[in-house]
Amino acid sequence: MGRGKIEIKKIENANSRQVTFSKRRAGLLKKANELAVLCDADVAVIIFSSTGRLFEFSSSEYACLPSRLHAQFLFLDLFIFSV
Repeated sequence: MGRGKIEIKKIENANSRQVTFSKRRAGLLKKANELAVLCDADVAVIIFSSTGRLFEFSSSEYACLPSRLHAQFLFLDLFIFSV
């Protein structure tokens, strides 16, 4: 039997919010790694906490990802404007 649904809303208690953020961040990064391994996909995740702290995950060399992303958006721009 599955878990019940929870209402998605901001957690008011700061301590509970921080604990939930830490647990969910770890789970999200684990799932990103699983996706990369299982599907041989390049996966990148960037997370900023409410305090501005940066957390990141990249399944491949991080230096090449921004240029690949830029090239993809450039391609989409060319495709959209040519139609």
